[in-house]
Amino acid sequence: PPAVGERLLNPHPGKLPLESIQVVLEELRKNGNLEWLDKNKTSFLIMWRRPEEWGKLIYQWVSKNGLTNSVFTLYELASGDDTENEEFHGLDETMLLRALQALQQEHKAEIITLDDGRGVKFF
Repeated sequence: PPAVGERLLNPHPGKLPLESIQVVLEELRKNGNLEWLDKNKTSFLIMWRRPEEWGKLIYQWVSKNGLTNSVFTLYELASGDDTENEEFHGLDETMLLRALQALQQEHKAEIITLDDGRGVKFF
């Protein structure tokens, strides 16, 4: 059982005060690992890796395999057999698109529209 002093400092063991939670969330936001989904800051997305980091991993795979100037569907990148052993395999489409947008800003990729959905060309 907790000592008397511990109970006085934190009357609800295992529960963080709201102010402490807000400090943690703000640090995650500053580091680019949290994005608020509403103006009232009641809903948020926590990202294990920032989109730029995912983009870097994807581009390393493209470069390592000599696939620049190649076109892929989003499905091929996230779910294809060729990416099965890559960390970005299984990445949800929203984060995949953010990663590809980051690469597009660096002029390493271009998101394109294909007959069966969206794809990407790497440079």
